[in-house]
Parts: sequence; C-alpha cells; structure tokens
Amino acid sequence: MAARKSSVFTTATTFGRLLSFLGVSVLCGVLVAALFVPMAAGAGSAASASIKFFDGLPADLERATLATPTKIVAADDSLIATLYEENRQPITFDQVSPHMVDALLAIEDYRFYEHGGVDVEGIMGALASNISSGTNRGASTITQQLVTNVLINSAKERGEEGTYSGSKGISDKVREIRLAIAVENEMSKDEILEGYFNIVQFTGTTFGVQAASKYLFNKDALDLNIQESALLAGLVNGPSMYDPQTNPDAALERRNLVLGTMLEHGKIDQAQHDAAVATGLDLNITPTLNGCVGAEQAPYFCAYVENLVLNSEEFGDTRAERASVLYRSGLTIKTTLDPQVQQAAQDAVNDTANPDTTDGAVGHSMVSLEPGTGNILSMAQNTRYNPGENPGDSVLNFNVDQYQDGDPEKGLGGVGGFQPGSTFKPFTVAAWVDAGKSLNTQLDGRKKTYPQGDRWTASCLDGGNFVVDAAEGYNPQNYGDMNYGDATVLRGLAQSFNTITMASAKQLDLCRIMNIAESMGIHNGKSASGENEPLTVNPSALIGGVEDVSPMVMAQAFAGFAAEGNVCEPRALLEVKAANGDTYNVPEPECEQVISKETARGVNYATQEVMKSGSGSLLNYGGQPMAGKTGTNDSRSQTWFIGYNSGMATASWIGNWKAGTGSLSGLEIGGRVYPEIDGGLIAAPSWAKFMLQAGDLHPGEPFANPPSNLLANPSPSPSPSASDDDKDEEKDATPSATPKPRPSVAPTQPAPVEPKPEPSEEAPSPEPSAPTVPPATTSPPAAP
Repeated sequence: MAARKSSVFTTATTFGRLLSFLGVSVLCGVLVAALFVPMAAGAGSAASASIKFFDGLPADLERATLATPTKIVAADDSLIATLYEENRQPITFDQVSPHMVDALLAIEDYRFYEHGGVDVEGIMGALASNISSGTNRGASTITQQLVTNVLINSAKERGEEGTYSGSKGISDKVREIRLAIAVENEMSKDEILEGYFNIVQFTGTTFGVQAASKYLFNKDALDLNIQESALLAGLVNGPSMYDPQTNPDAALERRNLVLGTMLEHGKIDQAQHDAAVATGLDLNITPTLNGCVGAEQAPYFCAYVENLVLNSEEFGDTRAERASVLYRSGLTIKTTLDPQVQQAAQDAVNDTANPDTTDGAVGHSMVSLEPGTGNILSMAQNTRYNPGENPGDSVLNFNVDQYQDGDPEKGLGGVGGFQPGSTFKPFTVAAWVDAGKSLNTQLDGRKKTYPQGDRWTASCLDGGNFVVDAAEGYNPQNYGDMNYGDATVLRGLAQSFNTITMASAKQLDLCRIMNIAESMGIHNGKSASGENEPLTVNPSALIGGVEDVSPMVMAQAFAGFAAEGNVCEPRALLEVKAANGDTYNVPEPECEQVISKETARGVNYATQEVMKSGSGSLLNYGGQPMAGKTGTNDSRSQTWFIGYNSGMATASWIGNWKAGTGSLSGLEIGGRVYPEIDGGLIAAPSWAKFMLQAGDLHPGEPFANPPSNLLANPSPSPSPSASDDDKDEEKDATPSATPKPRPSVAPTQPAPVEPKPEPSEEAPSPEPSAPTVPPATTSPPAAP
C-alpha cells in the first residue's frame, strides 16, 4: 500500500488551502500599499519617496541579454547556417498584429492596462477560486510573466537552472512582484508587451511571436489573422501540451477557448468568432534549421567555424561561456568563404564521388586557400553532414586536423589527415634549390638499396646522422618497380621518381628538408600533445610515408609556394558582431616569409613542369598558369592532387578514411570500380573539374622564373640513389623501426594488374584535350 500523505502539507485539503490563503494574505498585506503606488505612477504620478522596499532592485533584468540565434555568413553575406539554443527573431511592438495583442490579453491578462504590474483583484479572485474548488488557478500578470521569463533567460545565460512557475516559493513570488512593479515604473505598457512578445516560448526551441509565426504559418507576426493569433496566444500557457504538431486536438480546443475569451471581452464579435472557430489549424510548418546539419551551404566549413569560436578565449574563459555566446548572443559571424568557389568544389566532389554511388569507406574532400592571406575560400566533402549511421553520413571533417594547435581540449572535428605521398616531394626540391643547386643537375635514378648502417646527414639527430637500421636496408621503389637511369631533379619531380628524390636528399641535410616543411606549416594532423608536432626525420617522410597531414595544411604550404615563400595561417573569420553591438577580435592575416623568394620560385618552376610534362599534363583545367603535384601513399589508400597559382591553392584528396583499411583498388567510386588507383586518376581530374568552374574567380599571375643559377646545366653528378618512377604511387620500404608502422591491407577485390608505365615517364606527354576520368576497365589505367 502506498504511504498516506499528510494532509497538513497538501493544498488539496481544507487545512492546506487555509495555510496557502494565510501565506498569500500575509504577502498581500506586506505589498498592498505599494501596489497602488505603481498604478498611480503608471498614470503619471511619481513613486513615493517613502517606499523604500523597492529601492536597490537586483540587476538581473538590466544585465540579461535576450537569447538570439547566431548567423554564420559567407564573405558576400549569404547565409551559411543559423545556430541557436532558442530560435528567436526580435521585432518591435508595431510589427505585431493587433489581433495577436487582443488574443494574448484576453486569455492571459485582460486587466493589463488597468493594473500597475500586479493585479490585486486577480489575486483575490484566484485565491477564492483555489480555496473553494481546489484548483490551482494562477494570477500572474503579463508583466510578472515577463519578469519570470527574463529571470529564466538570465539564469540560462549564466549556465544555471531558472525558476519556473510551478516551482516558485514565497520568496520567488515576492521577488517577481517587486521586479514587476519596478518594470511598470520604468517601461510603458507597449514596451512591456513588446518585451513579452519577444521573450516568451511558443513551441520547443521557438521563442518570440515572430519566430513562432514564421514557423507555424510562414508569415510575419504583423499579418496574423484572428484564428492564427488565438492559436499562438493559447500556446504560451503550455508550449508542449498545446503544440499543434504533436497535439493538434488539444491545440484546436485551446485555440477555440481563446476565441471564446476574445468574444467575452469584446475583442471580436459573434460573426468573427464563429468564422474563426469553423476553421482548421491550417498550419504551414516552415522550420528554421538549426546548426550545421541544416546549413544552407558548406556544412563542414560551418562546423569548423563553430569549433573555432568554441575554442577561442576571445569568446569566454570557459567552453560553457563560449557556448552561451555562440548560441545565445545573436552573433553575426562573417567568414572568408567564397560561395562560388564553394559551389564549384562541392559540384566537383559530388560528381566524382557522390555518397550514393561510392563505397562508404571512400572519402573525397577539397579545400582552397588564398595565397597571401590564408583565407579559406572553400571546404567541400563528399559525405552528408549528419550524425546518423546511414552510408554517406558523417560529421568527421576530412579537411582539417583533429585538434587546434595540437591541443586535445580544442577539437576541430577533423579526421587528422592522411599520408601525403608524393605531394611531400616539393619540400626536398625546396631544400635542393635553397642550397643553391640547379634543378637541371643530373642524378643517378637507378634502383638502389641503402644497406643497414648507411648514413644520411641529419644535423638535428643524435650524432648528426640518420642511420638505416633495418636488416634488409632501405629499398625505395618507383611506380611499377621500374628502373631508370640518370634524370634531372626537375624531371624527377615532374615524373615523381622516388629514386631521384632520394638521390637529391642524400646530398642534403634531412633536417633541413623537414625544417622547411615545418616552417611552411606541415605537421602531424593528429597531434595531441598541446602543440603541432613536426613529422619524423626519416627518408620515408620525403615521399610522404610516415605521419598524416591534413588537406588544409597541405594547401597552406602550397599557397606559401604560390606567395613566393610567404606562408599564412589558414583564416576563416573576417568579423564577429553580437546582436547588442558588441564586437569580438578575430585574427588578422598571420603571414611570415619562411623561405626566400628565389627558393619558392625554384619550386614553382619545378611544379609547373608537373603540369607541362608530368602527371598533370593530361588535365583539362582551363589553361591558366598552374603548378601542382600528385601523390599516393604506398598502400594506395590515400591519393592527392594539389594545384595552385598565385590566386588560389587547392588540395584535392580522395582516399580510404576508415582506420585499418587498405587500398582504394576495387572499391566503388562514383559508380565505377578501378582496379588500381593513383593521385592522377581521380583526385587530379576532380580538381580539374573544379578549376573549370572556379579558376576565373581567383586567377593567378604567371610565376616568376628562379635565378639562372638554379636552371644551369652543370656536369652530371650521380649520387647514391634508387631509381623507380612512383608516378605518385610510392612503394617505400620503411628504413627504420623508428617510424610508425603503416597498415597495408590487401584489397578484397581481384588483385590489380601491373600497370604499364605511362609515356610521360620516358618523355614529356603531349597536351591533349582529354576528359578527366576514364571509364572503368578490366585492366588498370596508365598511371598519371
């Protein structure tokens, strides 16, 4: 048997009702004299100086900021997304339909224009009704309700729980009455109604009459008719109970009750009442989508911006404070996004690897930066930004690091990058020309094994050398395990010969190569030590075979080459302003000259050759002056193309993004299955499709030539090297146990056939008007 409740402590008993009556009577006795002062003040009289009870009011109402949605917009002010905790669209009193005013006052406070904040007559009537019938009828005025909502709003702003009507004690009621009287002294009746219409909850996350009107009827609050106004006025008493979507019958009954009170108090006549009651709810649900899931464009860029704000102390000392600012302060966050570039990137990504026709393990992303500023122009991805489990849904961002500045407390929602393959080779070329060596130096490109104990200069390591310690030595291979003779450094990069990269690195300081890469922004995209960690100093790293680097960081580095050595931090925010006019500091372009112009020009000269005679020579991208580099890791699970000029640098990546998986070969990509895949086969043509749309939006100037000594034809100086064309398909044997092991999972589809070397490996390819992606075949396509 359930325990019997004591009748002393329940207001449902006579004694309990008596206690309630006495308690409220005492409260009324304390306040009754003061209640009439504000009424006089509302009529134009000054408050009596003898009333000290209301002096020194709390600052809660003055400090509170009305929670308002944040808008993230592109550089042209077009909407990216709306973020909110409460969907609200503030308006002025003259923007509210007179029918809405009549409906609200009829059902909630018909004596609103007669009292001074607290309705004594209403209180007495409620007390009498509650004592005689055991009901729980309220008597709060519109002004008191406004105060309650403001206090709740203020508590939310502080991250605290507000006190709602059903949980108020005597002290809460006293405070509410004091503040209501103070509000009536300071504000006109229309101002009070304006505040109420903007703050009150209507449904779920919909607050304020304008947002409610837009949501339920897709019209402005000024245009609400009688029955629509009655429906909305009825909602404020029970936003969940009378929600017309989830409880249409209850909503209709409540609406008709409001229409009856409007008739009773003379706000409408009988004919208007009967006509309104005869209508249905006639909803036209038009939600304001919340968050990056509902973004109008660039959802992954939206999420990146959201994380930047949540990570920045400019917006609050704690993450909770920053969240309050972001979701409640009505920020307008203007970003660097170029919608036309974004659309071109998204079109190219979707056309290449649409999630509906692509294996769920295959990701494709494309990110563009502006050289000289670091402005992020676009950030596209082939998955749908959705936290669901359906194929093609993902909130992981393929473009960015896992953490901002390697700080595990500052997540960016990123995967953390992928092995960059041969896109890393230009850093070896940079060190080569930085040392004053000519790009036309001939090197020995034959295959070679660097035996156990072989030493590579590495000034930053113990002993000043990297020593091969693998028993089998280090045996870098070219694409197809081909063997080549001598080649220049220039041709070695254009054709992506691993053996030429190694031959040039053997004459350099490995640490200098890696320092140049680090100075240009390259770091481990999965850094979690509190700082961005540099890549391992290791010959394997020179062909992108050790740690992972994010596409945005690779784009940043290549934008640095485009800007002749001036490297800029990626930048997403242009300005941030709150609804109350407050502004927040955002980073200005942060750029630094990290390598000389001459060195950068040497690299640009070499990467242009990639587009002329190497793996980019078959691409149809609009004919602008361009430089670029393809890349593929040894297991063929990650493929790249990075194309750039002085106007825009773009990293196109396509790969198997799920941990522990292997090659892309045999996986469906855009409705096709490729027996063997490299950076020039899909990532590069997708970039070319993008450039056909976006190339003219940020055109580049022709690259300046490097100094003549970097193009001289010195006597051949073969170096210990290996020879083999990677064609951006590196198969490197890790030379040391030091690097992290890389998984190499055999494809489940039939094993790829050994591809034939492309003519461009032997001689420059002609520049055709070839299409981008060839049809799937039973034999593998030629490498790019």
